[in-house]
Amino acid sequence: MSNYKIETKCIQSGYKPDNGEARVLPIYQSTTFKYDSADHLGDLFDLKAPGHMYSRISNPTLSFVEEKIADMEGGVGAVLTTSGQAANMLAILNITSCGQNFVSLSSIYGGTINLFSVSLKRMGIEVRYVTPEMTDEEIDALFDENTTLVFGETIANPALNVLDIEKFANIAHKHGLPLLVDNTFATPVLCRPFEFGADIVIHSTTKYMDGHATVVGGCVVDSGKFNWDNGKFPGLCQPDESYHGVVYTKDFGEAAYITKLRVQLVRDFGVSPSAMNAFLLNLGLETLHLRMERHCENALKVAKFLESNDKISWVNYPKLESSADFDLASKYLPNGACGVISFGIKGGRSSAVKFMDSLKLAAIVVHVADARTCVLHPASTTHRQLTDEQLVDAGIGADLIRMSVGIENADDIIDDIKQALNEVDCNAN
Repeated sequence: MSNYKIETKCIQSGYKPDNGEARVLPIYQSTTFKYDSADHLGDLFDLKAPGHMYSRISNPTLSFVEEKIADMEGGVGAVLTTSGQAANMLAILNITSCGQNFVSLSSIYGGTINLFSVSLKRMGIEVRYVTPEMTDEEIDALFDENTTLVFGETIANPALNVLDIEKFANIAHKHGLPLLVDNTFATPVLCRPFEFGADIVIHSTTKYMDGHATVVGGCVVDSGKFNWDNGKFPGLCQPDESYHGVVYTKDFGEAAYITKLRVQLVRDFGVSPSAMNAFLLNLGLETLHLRMERHCENALKVAKFLESNDKISWVNYPKLESSADFDLASKYLPNGACGVISFGIKGGRSSAVKFMDSLKLAAIVVHVADARTCVLHPASTTHRQLTDEQLVDAGIGADLIRMSVGIENADDIIDDIKQALNEVDCNAN
């Protein structure tokens, strides 16, 4: 891990060319790699030597980007995946099996709720949801001998609740379990969960890290700080027969978790992104620190405008003093709370639809957190698979509009909102 500030890490971490090599990260567009002896290749497959045996497991372009993200988060290693959902899945399956369960905050992305409540359930894994309002006793009652982890999002999508990382890290650690945090909306520019006790960080790199809506991707980062050899994680502490008896905690030390995730799960599930996707992601990372500053600056201006408009029924942005999570945002997100705002328009769903249809600069898209301003109605799109009860638990009402404020001029964004609101009759049925 380097000692550079985050702005420098965005640009300098990862790829470091030697004398006469390409200045910019090369694209290693190859599935295979040549070796001078069969013994050397055998050592790679036995995990006795470093290197790349096949691009389904690792690739030089990917490795350099993984090194950069690990350095940005302050971890010992990272693994890129084909999507944020693939990253969530692998992060949990790496330490959770059929018959076990895990605890998750209920205010998380709808697609993640579906992964947890439907797909993992089919694998025999149970999710147990908690809310921040629950007492410690109520939360503790959800843990048993088969619980493996605690999961939450730094900034929940789209409810924008701020996770009390230290609180849930302490709860998880009290039970001898790791805290996994999806840091997609905050990015390591705004928050580094490891500094507050989290053990594993996950990203949908599709969002701010890419920043341009060009490539879908995900990443899992390992802090290297959790003690896996505590009797609860035999998969990391007992011989892996698929690698001739390798014991990850013994042979890889602090990198045990992330090594197992790569050589076992990425190998078997085949969720490694292409070299080109990693190259494009790296281009986004190089400007991440600049973009996040503008996203946060613009979002706060837009949130304050919305809060002052009489057609808006409510606004939720963690850096507004009126936000219930303002104190948490001040603690965990001192430099900004991303570019996403949630708000409601008087008149409910019909007014929300009319408003969105009237926007000219902002586009209606199934995406969030890129350079361009966009809007979405989560209850009827990204979260439409949830029950009414799940929507309430996730903090999503029928009138909720999610606006992802881009890096355009803030006055132009606000003018677009103004003209769209002028088209809305909040008293219409």
